[in-house]
Amino acid sequence: MADEERSRQENRKLVITHYEEGEKKGILSALFEDDKAVELILEPEERPSLLGNIYIGKVKNLAPQIGAAFVEIGEKQMCYYSLQENQKPLITSRRHPETKKTLVEGDELIVQVNREAVKTKAPSVTSNLSFPGKYLVVTSEKGLLGVSSRLSGGERQRLREFLAPHCDGSFGVIARTNAAEAEEDVLLRELERLRESYREVLQKGYSRTCFTLLSREDSPVLTILRRIPANTLSGIVTDDERIFKELRGYLAKAQPEDLGKLRLYEDKSFPLIKLYSLEKVLQDALRERVWLNSGGYLVIQPTEALTVVDVNSGKFEKGKKRQNTFWKINREAAIETARQLRLRNISGIVIIDFIDMESQTDREALMELLAQELRKDPVKTALVDMTKLNLVELTRKKALKSLAEQWRALSET
Repeated sequence: MADEERSRQENRKLVITHYEEGEKKGILSALFEDDKAVELILEPEERPSLLGNIYIGKVKNLAPQIGAAFVEIGEKQMCYYSLQENQKPLITSRRHPETKKTLVEGDELIVQVNREAVKTKAPSVTSNLSFPGKYLVVTSEKGLLGVSSRLSGGERQRLREFLAPHCDGSFGVIARTNAAEAEEDVLLRELERLRESYREVLQKGYSRTCFTLLSREDSPVLTILRRIPANTLSGIVTDDERIFKELRGYLAKAQPEDLGKLRLYEDKSFPLIKLYSLEKVLQDALRERVWLNSGGYLVIQPTEALTVVDVNSGKFEKGKKRQNTFWKINREAAIETARQLRLRNISGIVIIDFIDMESQTDREALMELLAQELRKDPVKTALVDMTKLNLVELTRKKALKSLAEQWRALSET
């Protein structure tokens, strides 16, 4: 499986450049696989995301009726804090030391932003801290030892047996999918680096004042790099010298095998954004309609509760081979839908309305194909089921804001 992954992704390139259209200005990162864009991140130049940042926050009020507290992390930035999911808060200062309650108004505690603000919803914070690396994630959940479910049984067992003696119970650790076949000395170096970051945050947290930023999350482009399996990048290119230096520092420390693939693009006569047609790639990814080579098309419509993907037959020739045509369109739609979910960073519940097919065998083959394509996505995605109406349900974990939300955010900077 690993050899197949490396072969398939031997032409995987990461491109980072500036994007500007009218008042919209930002940094655009694009991951290409076999010359086709599969991931896009658009971030403001002057206002970085809060996601992943760790602060000393203050409980402003409790709302037990909804099982939540509201925690301020600075500059009147209020965040949602689930009491059910955070039963062991990292309290640094108690308003009423004598109380036996888990939390009271005025308590100060260490929290990490685990969900960005979305429309009218405030950001969400948690006391379950996580420090992600390329191969491992160190967490504040003491004694936890987890391994990615995407790994084979044998590899999961190997990683558990190797990591167990190095976990002293003062922290938790999760082996990511990238840890497959990683050398033990590489894993140990990253484990020690992440564990030290965790210790530093705790040490500062119990000695600093409220609203202190204890740890800033790496930029989104470094998040992309961490998700990419080792030795599968063919190139990393940027035309920004500051970003080039940031990437060089990160690669030298955490991903030395890819340091030689980093390049600073300096050709002023033909901008990097034009070389990779990134303006068109971005605009296509923001459109509702996606055309398929078969003549069919997708209509992708996000709603408040879920995202609907409607598969349309478009221009096809009616006749005896009609069901065969539907199968071909649905097959192409399954492959393209998996790519679009990743490209647009769509999360939550997704409903795909495929064209009706009479054959149960074809429906089963379509589900297997879709599952296969979703497995290429580094973000956790769960394929649920197909109804009798050919409606397919799946869920995709929230990682960053959707591309549409990132696009709108550029206007607010």
